[in-house]
Amino acid sequence: MSQGVNNSELAQMEAPSESVNPEHGLPESFGDGLLGRLLFWIAVSFSTFQIITSFGIPLDQPFIAGLSLTHLWAVAMVAWAAWLAGLAVRRRSIIDGALGWAAIAGAFGLVLWFGGSMPSQVVRTIHVGFLCLVAGAMIANHRSGSSSLRAIGWIVGVASFLVGLYHWALYEELVIRAGELTTLDLVVGIASLAILIYLVWRVMGPALPIVAGLFLAYCLFGHYLPAPLDHRGYSLEQVIEHMSFGTEGIYGTPTLVSATYIFLFILFGAFMEKAGVIDFFNDISMAVFGDKQGGPGKVCVASSALMGTVSGSGVANVVASGQFTIPLMKRFGFTSAFAGGVEATSSMGGQIMPPVMGAVAFIMAETIDVPYSKIVEAAIIPAVLYFAACYLAVHLEAGKRNLRGLPKAELPNAWAEMKSKWFLIAPLGVLVYLLFTGYTPLFAGAVGLSLTVALILGTAIAAGLAVPALRIVFWIGLALVATYSLASTVTLVVLVVAALSLWNAFTGRGRTTLQACVDAMADGARQALPVGLACAVVGIVIGTMTLTGLGTIVGTWMISIGKENIFAALVLTMIFSLILGMGIPTIPNYIITSSLAAPILLQLDVPLIVSHMFVFYFGIMADLTPPVALAAFAAAPMAKESGLKIGIQAVRIALPGFVIPYMAVYDPTLMLQPVPGLEGAGYWLAVVYIVIKASLAMVLWGMASVGYFLKPLAWWERLWAAVAAGFLVAAITLTDEIGFVLAALFVGFHVWQLRRVATPAVG
Repeated sequence: MSQGVNNSELAQMEAPSESVNPEHGLPESFGDGLLGRLLFWIAVSFSTFQIITSFGIPLDQPFIAGLSLTHLWAVAMVAWAAWLAGLAVRRRSIIDGALGWAAIAGAFGLVLWFGGSMPSQVVRTIHVGFLCLVAGAMIANHRSGSSSLRAIGWIVGVASFLVGLYHWALYEELVIRAGELTTLDLVVGIASLAILIYLVWRVMGPALPIVAGLFLAYCLFGHYLPAPLDHRGYSLEQVIEHMSFGTEGIYGTPTLVSATYIFLFILFGAFMEKAGVIDFFNDISMAVFGDKQGGPGKVCVASSALMGTVSGSGVANVVASGQFTIPLMKRFGFTSAFAGGVEATSSMGGQIMPPVMGAVAFIMAETIDVPYSKIVEAAIIPAVLYFAACYLAVHLEAGKRNLRGLPKAELPNAWAEMKSKWFLIAPLGVLVYLLFTGYTPLFAGAVGLSLTVALILGTAIAAGLAVPALRIVFWIGLALVATYSLASTVTLVVLVVAALSLWNAFTGRGRTTLQACVDAMADGARQALPVGLACAVVGIVIGTMTLTGLGTIVGTWMISIGKENIFAALVLTMIFSLILGMGIPTIPNYIITSSLAAPILLQLDVPLIVSHMFVFYFGIMADLTPPVALAAFAAAPMAKESGLKIGIQAVRIALPGFVIPYMAVYDPTLMLQPVPGLEGAGYWLAVVYIVIKASLAMVLWGMASVGYFLKPLAWWERLWAAVAAGFLVAAITLTDEIGFVLAALFVGFHVWQLRRVATPAVG
């Protein structure tokens, strides 16, 4: 760079040239022109459909004087149509409004076909149909070099949606003739698999479709393989019936979770972002940590941890917060690779950060049939240790480079920020309360989403009230109404949101706010693409397991290894997860690996949740591990550095993430799991002990990795710290005692050496 670069050129170089989602490589927009607006409203229709079905409110159920939500919806649609007609008479453009009307009408119409309560099987098929329609249209609008290719993209997307409509229209017939496919059923089933695999290939790359294709080929041709890999053989009809109909293939449990919990929480995150929660978290992080040693790096860790409580998406966190934190860390003095590594590592930790965590947590809860709160409980201590290790790495690196904090005068005031914006996290507080008091994640998510929308709409209304006393009365009244609604039924919560929307529709500021809410719905549908498509296509892998018994074959082999050496079985599982994660996202990685390895770990006496968490953690670590390291490469454009270099730094920072799962296997109290013979005070003393031991191991490893404690460390001191940490992690007789002694000697020697060097200077 020449020395004559001005500020505008520098800003242009720092900013990414195009806003592209690293998880699917598509721009964060729907395209230009009429097709772009059409796709936008299809995405809104998708979100509307998911909200209706996820909330689980029968639209035809009367609740006031024989009126149902269907009646209110019909009145609203008639009024909307009349308003559009009035605009048309005045020769105003109504194209966008008409598309919106059709989108909402279509979403409600799909549900009302079943009397307002749609069967789960149909919800899954329409969910996949919408995903493929949006994906095909996104590809057409953004990657088509000609009008013919654009038409092909739309045709593929529409064809997939028609597959969903086929299940929707013929649901009862398909149930009656289950197991006996007609020729048309067979064609539709093959089309559903082919289109899904094609779109996943175009959106997410070839790795996952190749894996799914190999499993599908095993179903059809596995009987030609030698024993013990062979199976009894299955016809094309049997395979298609298993994969494309019923709930064992592409419409299996992962798709169910995607169509309910995951989509709802993605929307929750999108609306929380519109409400300004992300900016609030950044301001609080800046206020609390900005003046500390290595302040910008610690701000990155703290804000990513807070964002993880809302979004639960690692790569999304990198893109959202990295645009602010990475340039700040670079200007402060951290290297580009380290700045990108801190952002990638801390953002990926969002997937294990309660209360929302990542999509995998919901799939795990459904798969192993435990309350979601138990998954959250198991993740609390490891998540805190993970972020503490990231924080420590920043602290040590800053000490090594003599980087002090930002000036206090330039930072926000934490107390002032909390006083002025505390209400922004009220929906999150309610969500946490509901999750930990026994309510289902679906109900908690529905309530949290409703309250967030009410907060956004209410803020716009309150801003339009000139008299401060009126604003106070309004907020008190809204709080009382919302509380009463929550105590009675979610239907009333929906009505409160509808009333606030109607109020906003008659003010200029309110209409802008309503548009922001509609934008959030469209954004949520687009953000759901990589998650939903992965859940659908990985159903082929699960379907293969249940149809052929492949899991038993692999399980028998791994159990034979684990009986001799459980550590070897754990290492094999870790390597399998990391290799698989090089080409596919965390969700399919977890689903595939948990289907193969988690049951084996369970048979080797590893507790149920711990065995699945073990797989989950290494699925996350795969996104940080070179050569692929998706999170690191997502940070690369903002850091202006090689994704490979960032990935190496991320692995160094995230080293505790590789160790914690092993420690939890040998001592399940690290994940707050019950241990036979330990109860009451004895159990909690064991928890305190393992936390202290794990924390000390993380600190020692951090010192060894960075090469700094109170002063720079020599190579043999770093080796000393690493060996001490290794003894603390190892679960063999006397290793804890040796580890504590080595750690104490290391700290004592380092402090003595520091004082010895400093003493002559004093004299």
